[in-house]
Amino acid sequence: MASEFPILSADEAAAFIPNGAWVACSGFTSAGSVKNIPLALARRATELHQKNQAFSIYLLTGASSYEAVDGALMQAQAVTYRAPYQSHPAMRIAINQGNVAYREEHLSHFPQSIRSGIMGPLDYALVEVADYTPDGRLTLTASVGATPTFCQCAKHIILEHNPYHAPLKGVHDIYEPNRYPPYDIIRITKPNDRIGTTQLTVDPRKILGVVETYQSEQNPEFKHIDTVYQHIGERVVEFLQQEMRVGRIPQSFLPVQSGVGNLANAILKVMGTNPAIPTFQVYTEIAQDAMFDLMKQGKISFISTCGIYVTDGYQKELYSNWSCYQNRLILRPQEISNHPEVIRRLGLLSFNSALEVDLFGNVNSTHVQGTQAVNGIGGSGDFARNSFLSVFTLQSTAKSGTISNIVPFCSHIDHTEHDTQIIVTEYGCADLRGKSPEQRAEAMIACAHPDYRPILQSYLKQAQQGHISHNLSNAFALYQAYQATGDMRNVNF
Repeated sequence: MASEFPILSADEAAAFIPNGAWVACSGFTSAGSVKNIPLALARRATELHQKNQAFSIYLLTGASSYEAVDGALMQAQAVTYRAPYQSHPAMRIAINQGNVAYREEHLSHFPQSIRSGIMGPLDYALVEVADYTPDGRLTLTASVGATPTFCQCAKHIILEHNPYHAPLKGVHDIYEPNRYPPYDIIRITKPNDRIGTTQLTVDPRKILGVVETYQSEQNPEFKHIDTVYQHIGERVVEFLQQEMRVGRIPQSFLPVQSGVGNLANAILKVMGTNPAIPTFQVYTEIAQDAMFDLMKQGKISFISTCGIYVTDGYQKELYSNWSCYQNRLILRPQEISNHPEVIRRLGLLSFNSALEVDLFGNVNSTHVQGTQAVNGIGGSGDFARNSFLSVFTLQSTAKSGTISNIVPFCSHIDHTEHDTQIIVTEYGCADLRGKSPEQRAEAMIACAHPDYRPILQSYLKQAQQGHISHNLSNAFALYQAYQATGDMRNVNF
């Protein structure tokens, strides 16, 4: 690597960015996120605010981001607008208090929104790279995200060079659709197909300079998988086995997509220990520890993903044994990892989590009590509607049983009844395929916590008859009971 770009301190890089700028940060979760420039930007914002000078930015990322991005910038009150996804407590509080304008969006659609200019003129792209060349060829790090689009559309680019991720050289597959329709066919027919280049090429004249760093994502350990998650994972695998027995899933299996978190890890681990589940491939948006565990065990043969989100210790182990993984992994842009065309063609088995599901199969993935943003829709909509088989998983209750996650009517709907197929709780598996609304309701009640089954049955009995049975006066009565008494079981229809 030879640099013709100025070497900057993080503070010098942050000084380029003015108040009101549209700033895009690389990364998909903390994977591939810039780390030091956002901290410097937060320091600058704090200093300016102490002088009674305004400073805040419009902040874009591929998905959720690193602590330094959503955490430090928000604590410095340096963010006016956020898109398309977030998961940091400080950012969440600011959004729910109305202090930050927040636009969540399907992750596969987001790069197109950037290219079309809907989000506003993109001023700066801050990009983490493992390597770069003077003519603008960038080797990205642990994710691709929307970085190709950010670099194409931004007026200026600042690099954060992080050779900690040097082992990842060669695993990326950078491909970006045309800026405007009509779009070409995305020629992926298997998870391990390559259609692009291993490096991202940008206009070198846009690059203002390079900030040097050397650090991992420092992701925390996942929580221990409890018995409830274990039961949910077992019910998912029981359902998959039944689908294989009747021939709806081939004996050779299908590629798998899985969300992020402890419940997703639990499902994967149960799949890995069940001999009836054959070796399979993964086509997903994020790869976490459990997937690499199954790759080591020979259960997963290939992973196509947008990013690698693993705990800090696992990342060190991964890189020290990189030769075992490098030819069995591809990192793609989120527009491709989540693209409906590819998801439909590959025939994915999709597993995502929900906050709540109503009697008719509508799913709320994003807003507690219909108003309080948690994270965002992320990629769940991309996979739920387009996968061959879509499974939503959730615990039947929350807050020590005072909240039922199976409700008469969702307080907020991200995935309509037309997008959902299978709902799994620790109490059962509701197969909603081919069922009328009344039949769906019966299946959903069977998956609810026993304390809430009589309540949900009572709601149906007193609902107004129609194709979909509802009582508009009582559709949200469980939420009202919780707000009034702290327990949905105190509802009185």
